[in-house]
Amino acid sequence: MNLAEVPFPPSVEDFFLPSLAAGYWVTKFTLMIWIAVAAIIVFYLLAYRNPKLVPTRAQWLAEAVYGFSRDSISRDVIGPESARFAPYIATLFTFVIVTNVFGIIPFLQVSPNSHIAFPAVLAILSYILYVYVGIRRHGFVGFLKKMTVTPGVPWVIYPLLVPIEAFTNLVNRPLTLAVRLFANMFAGHLILLVFTLGGFALFATGNIFYFAVGGVSMIFAIVMTTFEFGIALLQAYVFAILTAFYVGDAIEEGH
Repeated sequence: MNLAEVPFPPSVEDFFLPSLAAGYWVTKFTLMIWIAVAAIIVFYLLAYRNPKLVPTRAQWLAEAVYGFSRDSISRDVIGPESARFAPYIATLFTFVIVTNVFGIIPFLQVSPNSHIAFPAVLAILSYILYVYVGIRRHGFVGFLKKMTVTPGVPWVIYPLLVPIEAFTNLVNRPLTLAVRLFANMFAGHLILLVFTLGGFALFATGNIFYFAVGGVSMIFAIVMTTFEFGIALLQAYVFAILTAFYVGDAIEEGH
């Protein structure tokens, strides 16, 4: 086989999956979201079904995830009022971890977050919370003033500064929150596709040299899968901590 005849180079089309049910908008991504939600609910219910003073492994893991979200994300970033936001931050953190890790699980092998729609929904939910707590704390006008007007700045530069602050705090925050998660998971999946499909394509040539290069490609695929696991955890942490930062900024008294 000539390499030019290989019919499956990775492309953006690999992220637009076909419907699993004819006539219904149910794709592999949709199914994975349902699986993630069900798995998280079942895990926490079973872990806390019969809590013990000396925790079981499941209880310890559930407490560790929630405790990390509550203490190292919510409390450290939001401050004294973090307790009421900790459940949302913990749920968000857990959900993003699970959906990210789907990208390296056999037969799933793609994260729903590699499709912009899913990070966008998560970012919108966090944005709604951010705006809601800000308006509730400061009032509508007060919240807009806090997000757009920098105190102590000469008034002559307000015509330039106010639009920049408005774009940064009210438009750019949810946009970058979604794009950051999407871009990392998209790139990671595409890299895994390149090495994996490249390895199989080189094996199929029948050429001994290409076969050896294909072996190297598959080794890199394994290495990048391990690396992708670390990225999955890191991006979940970044998404959760930025959400906590935005919420903390919204309820803070100063600019």
